[in-house]
Amino acid sequence: MSFALGVVLFAAALVLSVAWHECGHMWAAQATGMKVRRYFVGFGPTLWSTRRGETEYGVKALPLGGFCDIAGMTPYDEIAEEDRPRAMYLQKPWKRLVVLLAGPAQNFVLGFVLVVIVGAIFGLPNISQDPVPATVSKTSCVSATTTYSETAEPVRTPCVGNGPAADAGLRAGDTIVAVNGQSVSDYSEVSKQIGTGSDPVAMTVQRGGEKVDLTIVPQPATIVVQRSDGTKETEQARQVGITFTPPPNINHYDGLEVIPASFAFTGDLFVATWDALLSMPSKVSALWTAVTGGERSADTPVSVYGASVLGGQAVERGAWSTFLLLLISINFFLGLFNLVPLLPLDGGHMAIVGYEKARNTVRGWFGRAAGGPVDYLKLMPITYAVVIIMGGFMVLTVTADIVNPIELFK
Repeated sequence: MSFALGVVLFAAALVLSVAWHECGHMWAAQATGMKVRRYFVGFGPTLWSTRRGETEYGVKALPLGGFCDIAGMTPYDEIAEEDRPRAMYLQKPWKRLVVLLAGPAQNFVLGFVLVVIVGAIFGLPNISQDPVPATVSKTSCVSATTTYSETAEPVRTPCVGNGPAADAGLRAGDTIVAVNGQSVSDYSEVSKQIGTGSDPVAMTVQRGGEKVDLTIVPQPATIVVQRSDGTKETEQARQVGITFTPPPNINHYDGLEVIPASFAFTGDLFVATWDALLSMPSKVSALWTAVTGGERSADTPVSVYGASVLGGQAVERGAWSTFLLLLISINFFLGLFNLVPLLPLDGGHMAIVGYEKARNTVRGWFGRAAGGPVDYLKLMPITYAVVIIMGGFMVLTVTADIVNPIELFK
């Protein structure tokens, strides 16, 4: 029951996010003197509507987003003669840009407000990509076997002695800067550099103001991963008995500390979202692999359906912070995606405004009159191509979410 409730809640939150996006366009258009004829949540047959002033507000039967109908968005829109001076395509470039930017801006505003709420109640996850220096917090002996599970702390067999690292002279507070001649910038790289060979490890550490070279002989160890379905995975490794103290997974804040922390988190999330947007074309093959029976990578895109299922999983387990973080991520992605300079996205319309402004500026330098509006009909083949590509990607993503879904909680 809670899973179904979570799915419905998340789907409703996505619809409201899109409706909020359209509110940005509507409010900006009204504030700059344009005429907003209709604002509706949903598509299809009208369930309810009311008119206030010159705008009709309402709800339609299919809860798949919403729309804002601004008079004269393009020269081909039907518009009453008395409304023509207020047509959007005839307005000054700065007004049109404000209206177009207002939609994505609403998603960013909503995302930031939710970040503050999550930070104040639950704390914010550490998503910074900055490397963490490999500073040793302590040295210890090496257990012959270490068992990891998804629900409990690691279990290690008893061991005695100082351990290879301490015997070689490594001390707490030393910062490892190189392993076997390879520089180390993050603590997670140390175990990778130690590897699975049999040779001693040459390690360079920063101690105070000097560098110290050490030679460490790792001990063999067995790593067991106990999965929730009862299966086990065993592998052999070499360990030297080093413990690092990585940054916490969740940062908690007191009082107004959450505000600057939220700005920092939002900056990191923007970077991560931008990287995800740029990597979308490269994810097509990964999605196809997932659809055709291969493993589903956790970093592949999800559809509205898939995101709603993940929201349901979060509610089912009482992980409301995860629910809200998913919604935050989608709002930031929706905002950035709409800024891509391709029609029919907001960014495509902004690119046209920018082109018209630049063209008319150059014409003015030569004493020529401003040119007319861009002919949208000539851009329709490109627009159709973008819509087809986006539609195909959406179908592929939905299919992957149905046949091979991502599971946040295993």
